[in-house]
Amino acid sequence: MDAETGAARGRGVRSLRTSRRTSRASGASRTSRTLRAYALGAAGLLLAGCASMPDRGEIRPVQASQGVDSQVRVFGVPPADKASPQEIVDGFLEAMTSDDPQQQTARKYLTEEAAKEWKPGAAVTVLSAGLDRFSVQGEKDPSRPRFKVSGKRLATVDERSAYQPETGGRRYEEFLQLTEENKQWRISTPPSSLVLSQSDFERMYMPVNKYYFAGNTLVADPVYVRQRSDPDSRMDPTTQTVQSLLAGPSKWLGPVASSAFPTGTELREGTKSLAYDGQNTLRVPLNDKADNVAQPQCQKMATQLLYTVKDLTGGQRVDRVELMRSDKSSLCWVTEAGAAVNANRPLPPEHQYYVDSEHHLQRLNLDPNKEDQQDRPEPAPGPLAANPSFKVGTAAVAYGEKRAAVVSEDGHGLYVVNLTTTGAMPQPLLTSKGAKPNALTAPTWDASGDLWVADQDPQNLVLWRVPGGTGTPEKVEVAGLDGGRITALKASPDGVRLAMLVQRAGAKNLFIGRVERPEGKADVPGVSVRELRPAAPQMADVDAMSWAPRGRLLVVGRESGGLVQARYMLADGSMVAAGLPGATGLKAIAATEDEKKPVVGSSDDDGIVWLPPGAQWRTVAAGGRAPVYPG
Repeated sequence: MDAETGAARGRGVRSLRTSRRTSRASGASRTSRTLRAYALGAAGLLLAGCASMPDRGEIRPVQASQGVDSQVRVFGVPPADKASPQEIVDGFLEAMTSDDPQQQTARKYLTEEAAKEWKPGAAVTVLSAGLDRFSVQGEKDPSRPRFKVSGKRLATVDERSAYQPETGGRRYEEFLQLTEENKQWRISTPPSSLVLSQSDFERMYMPVNKYYFAGNTLVADPVYVRQRSDPDSRMDPTTQTVQSLLAGPSKWLGPVASSAFPTGTELREGTKSLAYDGQNTLRVPLNDKADNVAQPQCQKMATQLLYTVKDLTGGQRVDRVELMRSDKSSLCWVTEAGAAVNANRPLPPEHQYYVDSEHHLQRLNLDPNKEDQQDRPEPAPGPLAANPSFKVGTAAVAYGEKRAAVVSEDGHGLYVVNLTTTGAMPQPLLTSKGAKPNALTAPTWDASGDLWVADQDPQNLVLWRVPGGTGTPEKVEVAGLDGGRITALKASPDGVRLAMLVQRAGAKNLFIGRVERPEGKADVPGVSVRELRPAAPQMADVDAMSWAPRGRLLVVGRESGGLVQARYMLADGSMVAAGLPGATGLKAIAATEDEKKPVVGSSDDDGIVWLPPGAQWRTVAAGGRAPVYPG
């Protein structure tokens, strides 16, 4: 099927709309399920005619709760005349999951006062399944019917649109009080937030990144916005995202990130929609708080906006973002090239690295655009090549590829070598007394040039940081580790987050910690890792992970009772609908911020493997292991 036909059929799927529901609230749920099933069935018939696959980009399997179903419009129905309290509760809960932009139908189930005060867009409670509801009062006192609604809490989305997985096992529980108003039953105490099942949440909301500065480096801050108009602000998704950007970073990222926008900066009053012109320029009107900012600051503001809307639009090209003063005159603008300079991201990697079967560090260049797609592996230059008797266990290469940190094959010593000069092997910067495998983990570099490694020695569980890769190693406090053992770690390219595999009670789980530096300086002692949060709560056990483009993680692991799989996930712990095929044998994974670079992995059977776009895994080097990109 050609691209034009596929696009037309896709528009056909997206045009599916619900016609109407039954007049009684008790029938609303059945109608919703029927319509969704019809849409998915129609989508299956359409997709069955598509045999071609794209040859670029990630592989994104369609899921029922996220793919076609996310394009189906679902609307509730107003309460029937003389509806019973049970029907009012059922109808309200169903209407709350509708695509009604201002939740007007759901408000019709509330008393007049409650309808005015209810703010469903302020926060979202996400449940793993639907709500349970039952009467806790009414049989004994029919004049005061009261219903308890509850469910298994999966996550919350706060007032800044940030997703927070539930970790304490708390259940959601609230009470809906009904009151008779104008001889009709109505709810006087609606839920304090929007309450949605996971499938409804994924249909109604979409993940986006907004961007802030940590020092001089741009950092992704993942949030969720409505797929369509927000019920409170009535803004479209682009405007919602820009508004969230102007409101400041999420609470979790806030201690280490800042915005270039002056405090109080908002969109010009009345702005509900932002659109691109014919030159792929987005003009953003601001209020008077930003009227007099200097050009360097304005350039940083525009950079934040360009990266944010570029992430939001996906495939749409964004050439320029222009900021407008409150009087509609131009404040400043930035192009994609200028924003890339302001973002101060690490340089794209030139090579991939791995440890061969002889315990030597090798490098190669896998390029899907080249005719043969890969160069022959070669020894990494420098002292490692000049001293072949030294056996490497694991390695990490600094951004810029001028230095490498290696842990000896026995896991005892951490060494830093220069890749641009030869000579003897240096003395170890750090040693562990633990016996392999309970010795030093694979090291990792951050964007500021610091080196990180964890000692797994049961008698000396420590996270170490080597300032600048050459200074005296410092112990790093990890708040919330609670006796867990760090078995692997990876610093994010922006340098403010640390991904860690933590082993407790035989299972390895993935956590993200916020790297806090005193006064924000890289060379000041007292760096700590704070507020660990689960990054893959859906997985019972995680085998490997790597940072991936746009602040995401590529995670290899398995769900409870499931097979090993590799999935892209947001750093906030929410699942992204993207996976890699044939990942059951992977023991390690490596990706990079550069979306043009392929994913590299290793398995016991095939050694080093890589995944060309639109193809299957291919073997690079039999017997190789521990693949890494710089970082």
